[in-house]
Amino acid sequence: MKLALALAAATAAAFASPAPAEAAGRNARCVIASNGQPTYRGPCIFSAERGGTFHVAPPRGREFPGGQTGISVEIVEPGVAEVYGLTPTGPASRWGTAVRSRRDRACWEGPDFSVCAY
Repeated sequence: MKLALALAAATAAAFASPAPAEAAGRNARCVIASNGQPTYRGPCIFSAERGGTFHVAPPRGREFPGGQTGISVEIVEPGVAEVYGLTPTGPASRWGTAVRSRRDRACWEGPDFSVCAY
């Protein structure tokens, strides 16, 4: 529980100010899917951390469908991550555990979602 709270706090802090995240990140293309269907396919800002953890945000202060202002893929062990979404009001929502795709190494797949950053 403490780890989940720490990860949620870190995620919220990482997305608390979108402008610096955009400045520190690089332009990428994201594909976010829910239940096997793409819900977002387009430009995003990709920010990487040590150990493979990364964050993606829509460009220019937009939102991903569902009101998410950012998505965090937090590596917990090689090939396994916890994925969180951030809303405009700040709280992070836990999407669940994801594993790195064997077919497309840019993608992380959970039970009912996937996050890809190219």
